[in-house]
Amino acid sequence: MYHDPVLLKETVDGLAIKENGTYVDVTFGGGGHSKEILSRLGPTGRLYAFDQDEDALANTLDDERFVLINENFKFLKQYLRFHGVKQVDGVLADFGVSSHQFDEADRGFSIRFDGDLDMRMDRRRSISAFEVVNGYDVKELTRVLKEYGELRNAYGISTAIVNARSEGELKTTEQLKGVLGRFLPKAKENRILAQIYQAVRIEVNEEIAVLKAFLTQIPEVLKPGGRLSLISYHSLEDRLVKRFIRDGKFEGEAEKDFYGNVDVPLKKVGGLVVPTAEEIARNNRARSAKLRIAERL
Repeated sequence: MYHDPVLLKETVDGLAIKENGTYVDVTFGGGGHSKEILSRLGPTGRLYAFDQDEDALANTLDDERFVLINENFKFLKQYLRFHGVKQVDGVLADFGVSSHQFDEADRGFSIRFDGDLDMRMDRRRSISAFEVVNGYDVKELTRVLKEYGELRNAYGISTAIVNARSEGELKTTEQLKGVLGRFLPKAKENRILAQIYQAVRIEVNEEIAVLKAFLTQIPEVLKPGGRLSLISYHSLEDRLVKRFIRDGKFEGEAEKDFYGNVDVPLKKVGGLVVPTAEEIARNNRARSAKLRIAERL
């Protein structure tokens, strides 16, 4: 089941939708944000949606103004051009793993169920969590856990995984949990497990590289005055989004013009938006969501 979209009204409000505009929802999922966008579009408005997960295709919307593209949103510009679109009035993204993916045990995303070590958002990918857990050496695993899970004991955890798999491949999430036992104190077990799973998932799906590739296309894809509405769920993503909106790049100083004025393609609109206590109570997935909105200059 695909659950309620997070920050639904706030995210779509952030797009400042024009009835005859063209918009993109790059993380279609269950279609919640897309339905809300379509409800605000007139008969000549258009919405293109992306989702690399084939399961999402079952949720496609029967609306002549809507096109669902079964691809990763790092190909945003390429597939919009394929459909004859050069620039759009707004782009929406919700970077979280969908509730559906968490709830499907065989996908291996959730710490709640035993499932295969998979974690691929696009099951056409050749590398899954199995290859990362069983194939990476201590140094590579430590990098993944430190960089993407922000784990202090990344080296110890990596060493334990490599030692355990010398006695046989780790094929399921329960087997992996069994290896990690001594690193999981009762009070922090779920949080540390979630960090480890997050790190492996980000590596499998190349999420940081994909996010950077996506953001760098935005200045070209958005029309002047077009809006960007982005929901992040962990600090790695949010830092990249915040930095790109502020500086137009991920590292170093923002570009400046001849007069020393900052020369960036986007400006932020409003401040950071987070869910209300009521929304978090209704939808636990919303608890770490952060929404940032920007406008193309």
